[in-house]
Amino acid sequence: MIVSIDGPSGSGKSTVSRAVANRLGFALLDTGALYRGAALLALQANVDPTDGKGVASLIQKTRFQFRTIDGESRLFLDGIDVSGEIRTPQISEGASVTSAQPEVREALLETQRIVGRTNDCVVEGRDIGTVVFPDAGCKFFLTASIEERTRRRRAQYLNLGRDISDEELRREVEDRDNRDAGRDVAPLKRADDAVLVDSTGLSLDEVVELIVEHVEEVSGT
Repeated sequence: MIVSIDGPSGSGKSTVSRAVANRLGFALLDTGALYRGAALLALQANVDPTDGKGVASLIQKTRFQFRTIDGESRLFLDGIDVSGEIRTPQISEGASVTSAQPEVREALLETQRIVGRTNDCVVEGRDIGTVVFPDAGCKFFLTASIEERTRRRRAQYLNLGRDISDEELRREVEDRDNRDAGRDVAPLKRADDAVLVDSTGLSLDEVVELIVEHVEEVSGT
């Protein structure tokens, strides 16, 4: 069974998806981490992130692998753990650019589907329910107010030891929303059959419980 969780930057997809996967005993596929990994490859190889063919070539030469360590899903590129490196503002910006390139999306599409075909899994991203797994058994679109998403993004950066002003962060989040929703290929949007979950004012446990209850109702468990 595939559970898709889409939503904009800072909506809490990664945290919620990890918790939902743990509750259900499903595998977790963080597609955002894949695009961040692609952006890291481009940076390391000095390839322009707008060069779709160039970035796709790097992806095709690299082994992407997720491993669960201490309950956390971590991304490895050719056996090297890059989970920390891909969470910087520079890589976040690069991922937004590379993910808009058709060649990059095509290169990573099969990687995502292979995992989905072999596991019950929770898949989070921006086009999971509309493009990657349009037949997913349960679909959710997770969102929150711009103020709440800015606060969460700031907390993430502070946890990484990086300070950034609220004004700059809000602009970053809004710019990311505009790029993701306005791109020509697989834009961010809610699938027609996705359950809308606004997490503003809700605790993590409340959001997870809402999603898990719906999945269990659909699956009959």
